Amino acid sequence: MQRCHRRRIGDRGKDRRSQKVHAMTLKTLRGRVAFIFDEIDFDIDQIVGVKNIKITDIEELAAVAMEAYDPDFRNKVKPGDILVGNHNFGYGHPHYPPMRAMRHMGIAGVVCESFSPGYWRGEINMGFPQATCPGILGMVERWDEIEVDYDANEVRNLTKGTSLPIEPLSDADRGTLSAGGLVGYIKQREAAGKNGQQQEGS
Repeated sequence: MQRCHRRRIGDRGKDRRSQKVHAMTLKTLRGRVAFIFDEIDFDIDQIVGVKNIKITDIEELAAVAMEAYDPDFRNKVKPGDILVGNHNFGYGHPHYPPMRAMRHMGIAGVVCESFSPGYWRGEINMGFPQATCPGILGMVERWDEIEVDYDANEVRNLTKGTSLPIEPLSDADRGTLSAGGLVGYIKQREAAGKNGQQQEGS
């Protein structure tokens, strides 16, 4: 005897929204490894310096970014370049200014051995691509050209011809990045919900 599984009307809308988020394709990142932060538990505030963390002007932030690591960084970096980091990247109480400065200079994303949960959540919510890739420090050198393929869940070193898997993004994180950040993601979810209700009512 066949069993009939009942489904509430509202569940169909939820399924559509879930499938829509899961089906979102993210742009593959392709760029050079602009810098490798090999320190475990790296505090990103160090990128601009703690004394500069309250600067709000983006040009001023970019001017002081990376002074302690590579004073000529701004002249070397190109749009699309990528940062690489060690374990628990973003440790501490990360603030938004350091990565605002990086994005302003053209950094397209960050690939690390692992991330601090607070940093990860904050930057994903800002729509800034991140990827967890165990073993990444052993696969790349500075200025290697790499690809971060979110659909294949893989980082490819185009310079060396090697690759490593990345940890798959959750549906929510994928949807957030695809929407350009948390605000856009929430709006998309709300719109999908309204469309689902309209379809069910028709």
